Amino acid sequence: MGLAERRKALGYSQEGLAQVLGVDRTTVGRWETGRTCIQPPLRPKYAEALQLGLAELDALMVQPATTPQEAVRSSSGDRYGSRNRHGSGDRDDVIRREFLRALAVAGALAGLPSAETDNFVEGVQRQGSDDFTRMNGHLWQVYRLARAKASVHPIVRDQLAVLTETLGHRSHTEARALCGAAGDIFQLAGELAFDDNRYTDAAASYLLAASASKEAGSYDLWACALIRHAYVDVHEQRYQEAAGVLSAAERIARRGDSSLSTRHWVAAVQAEAFAGLGDLEACERALDQAEKVVHLAGSTQSVGWLRFDGSRLAEERGARYVQLGRLDLAERTLRSALGQTALAEGQSFRRRGVVLANLAAIGVKREDPEQVVSYGRQAVHLARESSSGYVVRRLQALRSGFGNLAHDVRVAELEEEIDALSATHREG
Repeated sequence: MGLAERRKALGYSQEGLAQVLGVDRTTVGRWETGRTCIQPPLRPKYAEALQLGLAELDALMVQPATTPQEAVRSSSGDRYGSRNRHGSGDRDDVIRREFLRALAVAGALAGLPSAETDNFVEGVQRQGSDDFTRMNGHLWQVYRLARAKASVHPIVRDQLAVLTETLGHRSHTEARALCGAAGDIFQLAGELAFDDNRYTDAAASYLLAASASKEAGSYDLWACALIRHAYVDVHEQRYQEAAGVLSAAERIARRGDSSLSTRHWVAAVQAEAFAGLGDLEACERALDQAEKVVHLAGSTQSVGWLRFDGSRLAEERGARYVQLGRLDLAERTLRSALGQTALAEGQSFRRRGVVLANLAAIGVKREDPEQVVSYGRQAVHLARESSSGYVVRRLQALRSGFGNLAHDVRVAELEEEIDALSATHREG
């Protein structure tokens, strides 16, 4: 019996099982035929739905098939045989599994006699954790400067593949140091997946980042991985779940480096979760805590994976007021933030686009078509320039609230622009 037969025996259609798991029907189909592997975070839920243990689920899984074309690509240097564009997530999933396997091997090496360990690693090219850390820092910088974030994805994937292969040939002590580099680069991989609307891939990368960071004993890196994971819950409006993850991140951050801004970033994201829950008092309390970042001495962002320095707090506060329906407070704060982003040299298009989308959202709530169109079109332009999935998502949320405003010709034209932008982003 295979996965499909087990599903049918329990009375599920592919559509029905997909709804239970929160995935697309085609994803279930790919799992059943072995074209892709079941992503680690979904395996327990999948096993439960099929009334199986994890070992039984593994026994029913079909190994991913390799087509002749994929074999050619593999022999030409594409080790992981990516079947389509980088956004598919298949090759990313292979790298994640390989990383976990390498980590297990490295842990097992800790129990071997030292001479045997030395023989195992003899002749392997040895790249230090410092080298990976420096390269990771460079990749974060490239990511932040890139208008089209997706362009960075192939380089990040290659870095992950090299790190994973290196980890598989290291002693336990060396592997622990490399885990810090892995906790770093998996967070960047998650950022790229999130911006590309691949939320399951993003969540899986953030979970691996948290696990690797914990293994490395890096509390700030660990907390930041959890903060990023909470963003996935916030995006899907699971605010209570996000608040729980952030509470854990807050506790971990307290054990970290007090000269870093980790705990203040936790507070800023907690404010978004509290706003989603409609709790103005808790939201403002969290924002006030986040603003204490300005009291930190020296640089607050000495590493690539942590760049919370308070410069975005005005726009964050404005966005929270929009969530809470405090429109006068929101508009005043966001207009100030918009002026700051216009003056800031090298400011990201994504950041400015989000501020514009929030100002357009105020126009929607006020039923003011001129404000909606004025700010909305500017946000669409920046979304095109940056290819940012995050700005596109904010515009999609804006469009969903048009209602009667769509009868206005100008708003209807903006609606068409957003639809065209969304279609282009899905195809890209």
